Amino acid sequence: MTKIKKIKIRLNGKIKTVKENCRLDVLLNDLKVPLKKVAIELNLEILDKKKINKIKLKNKDEIEIVHFIGGG
Repeated sequence: MTKIKKIKIRLNGKIKTVKENCRLDVLLNDLKVPLKKVAIELNLEILDKKKINKIKLKNKDEIEIVHFIGGG
């Protein structure tokens, strides 16, 4: 039986465990993040949303997801 390797990331300040080699787009989809209404930062760098399907998460990556809120 093969053991699934896991890594720890920090998501909006909280530790989260995910599968090793998990892609960022898969994580965001699992979390039901509305991509059109958020900005995503990985390790202090704002990401181009067109490229998130190519990013594999690594141990100790830090992700911040900021939701846009309208107001007046």
